[in-house]
Amino acid sequence: MSYRIIIADDHPLILKGLEDFLTEKSYEVIGAAIDGKAALKLILKHEPDVAILDIRMPVMNGLEVAKMVIDQGLETKIVLITFEKDGTVLKQAQSLNVHGYILKEFALVEIENCLEALAEENTYFSPGLREHIESDRVIELDRLSFTEKKILKRIAQNKTTREIGREMFISYRTVEKHRSNIIKKLNLDHQQNSLLIWAKENQKYLL
Repeated sequence: MSYRIIIADDHPLILKGLEDFLTEKSYEVIGAAIDGKAALKLILKHEPDVAILDIRMPVMNGLEVAKMVIDQGLETKIVLITFEKDGTVLKQAQSLNVHGYILKEFALVEIENCLEALAEENTYFSPGLREHIESDRVIELDRLSFTEKKILKRIAQNKTTREIGREMFISYRTVEKHRSNIIKKLNLDHQQNSLLIWAKENQKYLL
């Protein structure tokens, strides 16, 4: 599929290398920008099929541009590229429903795979990033006590605080205290269901 693409990166050499690579692969690069504001202006003007954006850019970062594009209701597919192997940033990207997330160290190897995935209506996230996130999950769980891990596993199974208390022979208030400690240790928001969502997303690590 011959996509119309806009690219943005504040490193001129990376931007040039990306443009040359895409052109060589017969993709049409219709615009390039060195900051987020300029990238957003190009996207709004040309409504490309795909926008490949560096996350860390001056004026507006890639996540901010992605949110603006989505809020405008454009059909442009957003692919983020970054050096960062950060679970928090990945979660932000996933919450925006971006179509791709690629590590810069593998960008030229993976960009073609990413565009092929988009053509088949799939998303693409760097395998190397997923491996890093998985190791992050193990580290995060290591902060929890044995009892907290048992409670978290039951939360992932949709069990209520009262049900968990009965199964583990501890009081309702004790389970609530453990839940509060888990939220603090995992640096989660205190919004409703944040712990349940985390437990569901990471259920495979809860042995």
